[in-house]
Amino acid sequence: MSNTPNRIVIPVKNLDAAKKIYATWLGTEPHTDTPYYVGYNVGGIEIGLNPNGHAAGMTGPTPTAGVEDVDAARAELLAAGATEVSAPSPAGPGQRVCILADADGNPISIIGA
Repeated sequence: MSNTPNRIVIPVKNLDAAKKIYATWLGTEPHTDTPYYVGYNVGGIEIGLNPNGHAAGMTGPTPTAGVEDVDAARAELLAAGATEVSAPSPAGPGQRVCILADADGNPISIIGA
């Protein structure tokens, strides 16, 4: 598996407050602004705000890599010693996301079909 993290998803409790802060900090308005996800593109990196992240087991900003097959990538990561934080779940049309943790408990995420 060779994947490049191309996004960081941040769990937030107050989406409206977070949007104001991140738009100011990043110097841009979001390209996606929904009640369940707000996304900014900064230099080719996706910075996402997830108001449901805490409920999904996110403990902080989570680097995310796009993969073709979430189940296959998940299996490889688990075999390598990762632990599952949240099982694959829907993340938009035709997409699923899974959060795992490395040996030190740091979150990593994969998203894809």
